Amino acid sequence: MKVILLQDIKKLGKKGDIIETAEGYGRNYLIPRGMAEEATSRNLNQAKQDMQVAKHRAAQAHDEAVVLAAQLEKVTLHMKVKVGANGKLFGSIASKDVADALLTQTGMEGVDRRKIEIPETIKSPGVYTATAKLLPDVSAKFKVVVETEE
Repeated sequence: MKVILLQDIKKLGKKGDIIETAEGYGRNYLIPRGMAEEATSRNLNQAKQDMQVAKHRAAQAHDEAVVLAAQLEKVTLHMKVKVGANGKLFGSIASKDVADALLTQTGMEGVDRRKIEIPETIKSPGVYTATAKLLPDVSAKFKVVVETEE
């Protein structure tokens, strides 16, 4: 029996895949639980259209990420922090702080704080390089300048 998967199923396939499965497994397990639908000609055409739309959206997202990465490469963030007597920061600067500064200084909303990576912990003033992973194959490096607050 041919079925079209409506969601990702471990060891079976991803959403939108057209697979061949046992008659009983398809009719009694996958279809009643809403995990799959029977592969009729109408459903196959709809699945093909959905796959084309998904490819088009993925291409658009990739293009937008490339443009955002090009803009990020030009950014230099300036962060002013309080420093103790020994030249160390009170606490440290995390990726959330960098994301907040990026949003306030540049207005770029497409960068999620969980996708910003800082190679070493920022605990003293200086110039650091942060990486924003926008997509698995698109990333951008930008500078973070940490200055002492007077």
